[in-house]
Amino acid sequence: MLTKSAAKAFFLGGTALCSIAFVLLTMDTLKQMPDRSNQDQMSESVVRGHHIWNQNNCMGCHTIMGEGAYYAPELTKVMERRSHEWIAEFLKDPERMYPGRRKMTKYAMFDPEEVGAEVAAGNVADVVAFFTWVGEIDLNGFPSEPDMSFGANASTTSLIDTSVDSSLASAPEYFKTICMSCHSVGLQGGNVGPALDGVADRYDADYLSKWVSDPQSIKADTTMPNFGLKGEQLEEILTFLATLTEKE
Repeated sequence: MLTKSAAKAFFLGGTALCSIAFVLLTMDTLKQMPDRSNQDQMSESVVRGHHIWNQNNCMGCHTIMGEGAYYAPELTKVMERRSHEWIAEFLKDPERMYPGRRKMTKYAMFDPEEVGAEVAAGNVADVVAFFTWVGEIDLNGFPSEPDMSFGANASTTSLIDTSVDSSLASAPEYFKTICMSCHSVGLQGGNVGPALDGVADRYDADYLSKWVSDPQSIKADTTMPNFGLKGEQLEEILTFLATLTEKE
């Protein structure tokens, strides 16, 4: 049993040792913060995106870096699951992409290329920039690798290697940046939706046209988004899909 003086010495020594350890760990954390926090990439667009995130109380439904609610998907690594372009399309009109299914509020999001500069001080582009920045922070492996990964913080187009599958060389830009966030061709692309290899052999042109332009008209509960494709853009997609036949 310790004497009073020994207990006092043990307490003071232990307190001093723990205090020194705390100071050293704090200093080490502060030293690593610039590199691990990705703060050198914190552009004005990222800051504006963070303000939009806070102003709209996005954490009331979503989590990011482990903080927030669990009603809606975790978004720390969302840019690894979807392309920049897909996220932008979704933010502008969540309900349009999932008619009757999505519960996300439609906020006043704008595309800088579609409206005047005085309105487009960022909105969609800034939120995407914020998500991209967050996804590049070193969080010691948090969250775990998504099971629907497309690629790390990069535009879908840059991840397509036409030397692996030459059929992708003729793919419209919209197909490469939006459609391939979910679908794959020649083992390239997302794994959320079915692979599209040989799709022209499985379905005729009329069916594909109806499906791409309005998937809910064929299957009401499908998770395939309705992007409102029409005109030349729709024709480009259908023309490309017609080339996706089974290779012998």
